Amino acid sequence: MSSGLFDAYEVGGFFDEVFGPDGAVRDHYGPLVERLRDFTVEDLASRERQRDASFRNQGITFTVYGEDEGIERTFPMDLMPRIIDAEEWSLVEAGLEQRVRVLNLFLDDLYVGDRLAVRDGIVPWWVLSSSDGFRREAFGIPVPLGARCLVAGIDLVRGDDGRYVVLEDNVRSPSGISYVVENRVAMTRLLPQLFTDFPVRPVGYYGRSLRAALTRVAPPTAGDDPTIVVLTPGVYNSAYFEHVFLAAHMGVELVEGRDLVVDEHIVYMRTTKGLKRVDVIYRRIDDDFLDPVAFRPDSTLGVPGLLAAARSGTVTIANSIGNGVADDKAVYAYVPELTRFYLGEDPILANVPTYLLWDPEQREHALANLDRLVVKPVAEAGGYGITIGPAASDEELSGCREAILADPRGWIAQEVVNLSRHPTLVGERVEGRHIDLRPFVLTSDGVEVIPGGLTRVAMRKGSLVVNSSQGGGSKDTWVLASPVSGDTAPDDIVDIETGQGVI
Repeated sequence: MSSGLFDAYEVGGFFDEVFGPDGAVRDHYGPLVERLRDFTVEDLASRERQRDASFRNQGITFTVYGEDEGIERTFPMDLMPRIIDAEEWSLVEAGLEQRVRVLNLFLDDLYVGDRLAVRDGIVPWWVLSSSDGFRREAFGIPVPLGARCLVAGIDLVRGDDGRYVVLEDNVRSPSGISYVVENRVAMTRLLPQLFTDFPVRPVGYYGRSLRAALTRVAPPTAGDDPTIVVLTPGVYNSAYFEHVFLAAHMGVELVEGRDLVVDEHIVYMRTTKGLKRVDVIYRRIDDDFLDPVAFRPDSTLGVPGLLAAARSGTVTIANSIGNGVADDKAVYAYVPELTRFYLGEDPILANVPTYLLWDPEQREHALANLDRLVVKPVAEAGGYGITIGPAASDEELSGCREAILADPRGWIAQEVVNLSRHPTLVGERVEGRHIDLRPFVLTSDGVEVIPGGLTRVAMRKGSLVVNSSQGGGSKDTWVLASPVSGDTAPDDIVDIETGQGVI
């Protein structure tokens, strides 16, 4: 191995993103490893301290609830980027585009169509209607262009064979894009020399792409310049930094529920000059809290009458109400068949093998193999409630068994995927840590996949859980442009405080 940083590095029997099984550097990482010859661990540690100070000053944080030391933490970012070559990315991109098209078709069919997938026996009605994310209130509410998953975050992992598979779908309010962009800013400031040998595709235009997508789904009455707002539950939300970030990058207002009012089925924003009509709401509030008239009457976060306004077609809400049914981990298991049903195509990206535990035969198999499977609650996110069989104690496995038997619909089991690993700076040495990838996909009159995404890192040694709420961090993700495309323009990044470009 050609850099002193990696002298003691061990692949450890996993698929390693940088090194092959024989220790040889993978071709597309060669220039990076060569560049890193010039760095010591202390060089990188010094830059990490600069990164942390910068993130604190900018408020680049996330929230961990229930922690004694406070609600906010800076988001950990490792300085060794993940690199995906152009050929590899083209397959991932095609698979993501296909999957998001299917999810949009499925959700539109479910809420405003003839429910063809149910009628033809592709997915049982009772599975959908029993999902925590299913909303009868969304029936009959049209969405322009059928863009129900206007923003999707699809979590991908690679196992021992190096193939990308889909771990889960996130089509309610997927978070993390702000860290994708800010990680790139940090890398270009702290280690600009690493970019010299790489045609890295930009990500800093995301705000423009998101605004364009939201503009295209505005009601016809909005004209060519619709008023768009980002609706946040407020400063105590775990993703509040991202809400501020997105509003700034799009050049639109960040509002809370108290800033909006509905009159005659039209949404208005309170301003110092009076009421201003709102055409599109990019909401980061869960369905239950969005409208106290239609959902939880005790919600102080939402806007009374908002659902009626959406039903009347005077305002577009993105992402759409009721999308949570597609986030259900049991419904996830049906996406390959939904792909064949709606598109007549085999899925490009496979699912992780999944067992539906209400099925007696599949449940029997799972219960007999709990110590070799991962068991997940269908409605949780953030890595909560998961039992990883090979790492679980007898007591934990017993509790998992009881929970499955008490509520088979509430759980799925999956084969363990030994997530690929990537060299990561840990203290004074470089060690392998497991990673996943959350690319972001926009839908309006077409589907746009943002190159790369959020590579999340399980910073705890041996852990397969990458979520930030469970101690995970992140890496900058570089997608290399093909020689033909030449798509390597510098990232156009906007500082959220000044509104000025920083690169």
